[in-house]
Amino acid sequence: MASQSLRQLKSFVTDKEKTKQYIKWLMHYTAPFKFRIGGMMAVNIGMTYFAIFSALVSRQLVDTASQGKTDAAVFLTFAAVMIFQLLVQVILDLASTMINEKYSFGIRKQVYDKLLRSVWIGTQRFHTGDMMTRMTSDAGNIANGMVNLIPRILVLLIQLVSVFFTLFYFSPILAVSALFLTPLGVVLSWMLGKVLKRLQVKVQETETAYRSFIQESLANLLVVKAFNGEERFSERLTELREERFYWVWKKSKLGAVTSLVMNGTFSMGYMFAFLYAAYEIAKGNITYGTLTLFITLFGRVQAPIVELVSSFSGAVSILASAGRVMEIQSIPVEDRIDAGEMSGAVGVEVSDLSFAYDRALIGSGMAKNAFEKESKDVLSHVSLKIEPGEFVAVMGKSGIGKTTLVRILLYFLQTDRGSVVFHDKAGHKAKVSGASRAFISYVPQGNTLFSGTIRDNLLLGKSDATEAEMMEALEITDCMDFLKDLPDGLDTRVGEKGVGLSEGQAQRLAIARAVIRKSAFIILDESTSALDEDTEKKVMQGICALEPRPTCLLVTHRKSVLNYCDREIVISNKSVTEEAV
Repeated sequence: MASQSLRQLKSFVTDKEKTKQYIKWLMHYTAPFKFRIGGMMAVNIGMTYFAIFSALVSRQLVDTASQGKTDAAVFLTFAAVMIFQLLVQVILDLASTMINEKYSFGIRKQVYDKLLRSVWIGTQRFHTGDMMTRMTSDAGNIANGMVNLIPRILVLLIQLVSVFFTLFYFSPILAVSALFLTPLGVVLSWMLGKVLKRLQVKVQETETAYRSFIQESLANLLVVKAFNGEERFSERLTELREERFYWVWKKSKLGAVTSLVMNGTFSMGYMFAFLYAAYEIAKGNITYGTLTLFITLFGRVQAPIVELVSSFSGAVSILASAGRVMEIQSIPVEDRIDAGEMSGAVGVEVSDLSFAYDRALIGSGMAKNAFEKESKDVLSHVSLKIEPGEFVAVMGKSGIGKTTLVRILLYFLQTDRGSVVFHDKAGHKAKVSGASRAFISYVPQGNTLFSGTIRDNLLLGKSDATEAEMMEALEITDCMDFLKDLPDGLDTRVGEKGVGLSEGQAQRLAIARAVIRKSAFIILDESTSALDEDTEKKVMQGICALEPRPTCLLVTHRKSVLNYCDREIVISNKSVTEEAV
């Protein structure tokens, strides 16, 4: 994994086309902030000249004092310049923090929106924790780099040139010495560039593993506890922490060595400047104020060089993080074909459909064509037709392809073999796409409630639902019997995945969330599995009594559901057969 990421990173750096894409991508995200970042740079450049002016004032102040005199105007000027620099720096820090936050949120928001609109199968190759790391840590690295690091590098270059020529005016020897006493750090950083890239990638990968493990274990905490896995998971978290610590330590050591070399060089240069200035004073060539000026400017020449070198690893970090975020951005966006005017219940016709997950990955651009020769169909040459208003049961063994069929109808999965077309009684047709979900309600397997209030969960089904519509949906799905016992009714808060409710209650609320939408096509995927027989009967009777009557596809193992269906289709051996109800 690490070597693969490193190869991708090297390719990204050396490939000119990818470099252009990288610059274009960064400019796209930076464009809304260019004036604010530019303004901060202008202020920072201005502060460079204020620093030079401050050094000149300090020279005059020292020279005046060495003559046994005091000059109130010079002293006040010096104090005013120092206070002004401090105030401006505070303002710059605040502005930088706010721009950084807005910039990083902008990336996170656009990546989040991209994930929402991308083909579903394309997102599944990323662990949830990995996507979170890319949206948080990597986005933060990019924001900090573009808001702070890159502008700082440009300012440092201008500062270096300005201070160098100022020092050169007073002492060419010190100016040239300051400029060339730090080559060791520059050469060392260049030599360590490849190592820094590898270590940065490793640090990001270990953070992904660390976060992914925490996220997944907490999401499945009941399973961990049910299998007495507390100790094992705690030990595994420690192992991941140790692995991350190992790579962070290696990277930190490398940074510390580089810093030691640079600071050592800086100290030697400072010592040289001090000794040279002392020698010049001894000869009577310069004043004490000029000595102060020499040392101050010498340090201000070396400091930008040190910062520029230390910024190298940060630039590498931007590159590595941008590559990781761009992987998310490369997921194709799903097609959305306008469904036009569909009235009443909606049926569907599936014609000669075949589906294999490897082909779907190829089609979404997430896998290479090497898979194509050995494609293994989950569904092969499937044809079926469901008329508007029909209730059809889909049955079959576990893992046979029932959920795959549902995901194709919902356009979560795309196939290049066969067709799926929705139609109404008036003859209007619409090819399956992301837009098809506008007239479909879906109740997936398992507990799919969000943390928040019951009202919040129902509004997900229909954002403008009235209180009366909510109560109607809850009545249809037999939720009123437990709702009246809840402390705050619709405003009762539930935890993630409906914590605080029973599985049956959560399942009924999920069905109510779908019913309130009053869709023309309803898909229930094992949606009554947690209900007892009497409750299932009430819920199914309520759905059957909906007006206008929708089309309903019920994926189930329970024969009792067949009592409410017009037809039953069975999936076996990758194909579909119809059986009498």
